[in-house]
Amino acid sequence: MDLANNLLLGLQVAMEPMTLAYCFFGVLLGTVVGVLPGIGALAAISLLLPITYHIEPTAAIIMLAGVYYGAQYGGSTAAILLNLPGTPSSAVTCLDGYPMAQKGRAGLALFITTIASLVGAMTGLVLLVLFSPAIAEIGLKFGPAEFFSMMVLGLVAASSMSIGSAAKGLAMVVLGLLLGMVGTDVNSGVSRFNFGIIELTDGINLVALAMGLFGVAEVVRCINSPDMERKPEPVTMRSMVPSRAEFRESVAPMLRGSALGSALGALPGVGPSIAAFMSYAIEKRVARDARKFGKGAIAGISAPESANNAAAQTAFVPSLSLGIPGDAVMAVMLGALIIHGIQPGPLLISEQPALFWGLVVSFAIGNIMLVILNLPTIGIWVALLRIPFAWMYPAILVFVALGVYSVNSNEFDIYMVAVLGVMGYALMVLKFEPAPLLLGYILGPMLEENLRRTMLLSRGDPMVFIERPISASLLAVTALMLVWTIWSTVRKSIAEKRKLDLAEAAA
Repeated sequence: MDLANNLLLGLQVAMEPMTLAYCFFGVLLGTVVGVLPGIGALAAISLLLPITYHIEPTAAIIMLAGVYYGAQYGGSTAAILLNLPGTPSSAVTCLDGYPMAQKGRAGLALFITTIASLVGAMTGLVLLVLFSPAIAEIGLKFGPAEFFSMMVLGLVAASSMSIGSAAKGLAMVVLGLLLGMVGTDVNSGVSRFNFGIIELTDGINLVALAMGLFGVAEVVRCINSPDMERKPEPVTMRSMVPSRAEFRESVAPMLRGSALGSALGALPGVGPSIAAFMSYAIEKRVARDARKFGKGAIAGISAPESANNAAAQTAFVPSLSLGIPGDAVMAVMLGALIIHGIQPGPLLISEQPALFWGLVVSFAIGNIMLVILNLPTIGIWVALLRIPFAWMYPAILVFVALGVYSVNSNEFDIYMVAVLGVMGYALMVLKFEPAPLLLGYILGPMLEENLRRTMLLSRGDPMVFIERPISASLLAVTALMLVWTIWSTVRKSIAEKRKLDLAEAAA
């Protein structure tokens, strides 16, 4: 009965006209930024952060969430039609989606990805409803020692499980922690690491950091990419209807991907991208004929698409219930909540039931809106991809400057965005993934606060982290991840050196 009453409360909140309007705007914008390669949900949400200052908190979070999971739907469109992933999690869809488009089956691929996205999202939503209150109750038993240990685990998981080099991911987390220390000391109130710059007394602006690292850096990267000039072929509605055999072929991978994505999305530091890659790897292993993969296999698009959308929904479980963001986008959304004076964590569900359950119900409404947007209007999204990128990105830079200036009405923030944009592009060139940096920046102050609180309560005894069972278990898992990270990095270096030696010997 409690669950039914909570869902009824959420339905009342989500069905308010203004809330519905913001939900629709969010999923529409999310689809657009997903379709357009190179922008991504993170940059879009960062651009929208200044707007949320003038919106009621529930509507603002529903809008930002709509952008997040809406981008998962739209990201597959450019991946299939142009072989350019609109979002990082859509990169796997390129492997089989683009070969299907080359064979004249782009319509079928787009239909399968939309249905798979809906199935994955609804599966993740059910698990979100069932498990978030239980996780919040467990979270109430956590003290500062447990929260510190969990944040350490989340940061290490974000680095070691990120796509690319685990060592580079860990380096980005440490850099994020250092950037988070800029500003005023939490306990003493003394300014630190601001190099005499008065504007940095309150720390680096979250909006400027997110816009610079992801918005400006992506613009520069896309301007330098020759692939941005490719144009897609038109897609007809008739070509989108699958045969019974094709639909049947997609069902089992869709369900497996939904289950895997739901489980992985609920883990701090994993996110939709890793869920999509792991789902694709599993399907390739269990397939009767793995040779089809990479040449247009239906399972190669239905499994990862359902996985990344399921993970996008369940990513809200640790974010809202424990205050631990699952990925960089969740970190920015937690920042938006904090901006509005709402503290994410175990008490959120009990203190803000209208916000939490309204957000949950809006997921179902938003996903239905996305199906309506994606299937009948696919021609519009294809036409949108024909807009010259030379016209699009100057407008994005203008919006970045206006958005970051509107937060504090301080031109210093614009200069900060420019500097961080250059840094973000340099990180991309050097193949450093910037997402763990943002996680480190968001969690850094919270990590420090819980560490100091624990040390005060224990009168400076660090053994308290080991003596408390939950904290000790979390730190043990963290240590195992660090060992695995170091071992995998060393093994990869040895393998690359052997390959180089063999090539030199052959030459």
